[in-house]
Amino acid sequence: MKNSKKDSELVWDQIPMRSSSGNPLVSGHPTRPIPKVMVWLIIFVVFTYIVYTLSLLTTSAQRTMEDTPFTSLLLPNKTSFPSPPLVLKQTAVISPPSFGRRDVRENQAVAMEMGPKQTEIQHVVFGIATSSNLWQQRKEYIKIWYKPDKMRGVVWLDDHVKYSADDKQTLPPFRVSSDTSKFPYTNQKGHRSAIRISRIVTETLRLKIDNVRWFVMGDDDTVFVTDNLVRILRKYDHTQFYYIGSLSESHIQNIFFSYGMAYGGGGFAISYPLAKALARMQDQCIQRYPGLYGSDDRMQACMAELGVPLTKELGFHQYDVYGNLFGLLAAHPVTPLVSLHHLDVVEPIFPNVTRVQALRHLMLAAKFDSAGLIQQSICYDKAKGWTVSVSWGFAVQVFRGIFLPREIEMPSRTFLNWYKRADYTAYAFNTRPVSRNPCQKPFVFYMSSVKIDSQLNQTMSEYGRHHAPHPPCRWKMANPDELETVIIHKKPDPHLWDRSPRRNCCRVMESKEPRTMVVDVGLCKDGEGLEQNNSEAKHGSSDSSVEVNLVGVIIEEVGRDQLRSPLGLGKGWWVHMYRSSQVEGPRNTFWAVDITISITNMYSWKPNIDRA
Repeated sequence: MKNSKKDSELVWDQIPMRSSSGNPLVSGHPTRPIPKVMVWLIIFVVFTYIVYTLSLLTTSAQRTMEDTPFTSLLLPNKTSFPSPPLVLKQTAVISPPSFGRRDVRENQAVAMEMGPKQTEIQHVVFGIATSSNLWQQRKEYIKIWYKPDKMRGVVWLDDHVKYSADDKQTLPPFRVSSDTSKFPYTNQKGHRSAIRISRIVTETLRLKIDNVRWFVMGDDDTVFVTDNLVRILRKYDHTQFYYIGSLSESHIQNIFFSYGMAYGGGGFAISYPLAKALARMQDQCIQRYPGLYGSDDRMQACMAELGVPLTKELGFHQYDVYGNLFGLLAAHPVTPLVSLHHLDVVEPIFPNVTRVQALRHLMLAAKFDSAGLIQQSICYDKAKGWTVSVSWGFAVQVFRGIFLPREIEMPSRTFLNWYKRADYTAYAFNTRPVSRNPCQKPFVFYMSSVKIDSQLNQTMSEYGRHHAPHPPCRWKMANPDELETVIIHKKPDPHLWDRSPRRNCCRVMESKEPRTMVVDVGLCKDGEGLEQNNSEAKHGSSDSSVEVNLVGVIIEEVGRDQLRSPLGLGKGWWVHMYRSSQVEGPRNTFWAVDITISITNMYSWKPNIDRA
């Protein structure tokens, strides 16, 4: 017991030594300090609860005020909100550090969910290749599309040129390319300037321009539709390796060079990480290919060494053709128009104006609806038996008769191959011949003006008749020659290419003005399309029906030039096309050809070929 008592005394003796006040708890008033501790503990808990509650109220109020959960720092283009109420500032002062750290973590999480801001034209740097001897002529093409206050770019020359005061206001700054004489060039048909041009992306990268996502290469006679260029680039992750462009229109060109090469005249885009990788190895790469012809095939060779394939976008146009681009522009593929090239080689895209004036005229439509520029729509005036093909912002064609979309969407060969002695059909896409039948020659209307109705949020473009000579036609049907003007109503659709690719639909509307056709162009409605009513022919024993768009093919096989003019065309009419002479058929026999066509409902027909 004695020892226990001593141990107890020793234990209680140690308690005061652990007290924060240093006073022994067993002496004096042993229970007085306990209520003080409890009071301070309660105060601390209440204070913590109040601070936590105010913090929750602050976060809730801030989220209620804002339209989106993203801060203004993440959306710099958004109008900033007014200053928060005083309670928010007080809360920020008295909140414990843990709440501040939590808000930072929340903002970081929001930023991760939001992802990087979408690509804009400010993220693109253009590298434009030209030469001092062509500069005065070609610079006018650059002025058509380049906007110095919104875009960044560099013109790369082989020598110094004079920049006028107007040039400094309307053109990118110029630089002289570095010396490339140390690189070997052995191609006998080319020019060693190709080495200089192939290094433009690398030299532009070394200028250390900030906030760059894409380098876009083009020639001095390349015209870009920059809104559509940005639409294309937004589809791809700029932090990855991308080499984006398109092929030549000439099949032979693609064979000679590569079907995996982006043609520089049509323009191509290289992502920033790929440009950095290219800059590290390009000089060594170029030395391994002294026999290549141009700059773009040298670029493709280096891409092959890096293992990066071409990502094809059909809106980049090299236009390795001669003559008239009408057939290509009137039947553009279902993709945004990004670029035009070789504008000094082809005819002006609008009649009776210069090349530069024609391109400026096209850009008027691009200001109102760049996404829909030269996009094709096909519709029918069934009452008159006409086919209408709209290339918005460019031209409208009106055909006699019903042509199915499969034929109209193919470009007509108004142009010549880059290799004039080669096969005139040797293109990298399907084409159709220009009709030699005077009744099937289209009536063409070119865009003359565009304006917008702000109340209806709708563009109204007017297309005037191009008065080209039309041979007489004996078909007994409505004559498009009576038309002078076509008016197109279309709502601008900047998000057209955010959806899956589809050609817009058009509808022929009732017109109150004489000699005027009114057409509405827009998204296709549910179930909208060409209804084909296949009807049996009244003549002929053949059981196989042939689509109406193959009429020209069969007539061409027989010999279109020797066919007699048709007796008539229209609903309920029978058209007899024949030639009196015999033609050689299978097994060296001779056939007298009598093609009988049923135009009932204008959708199907059957041939009747009688053996002599």
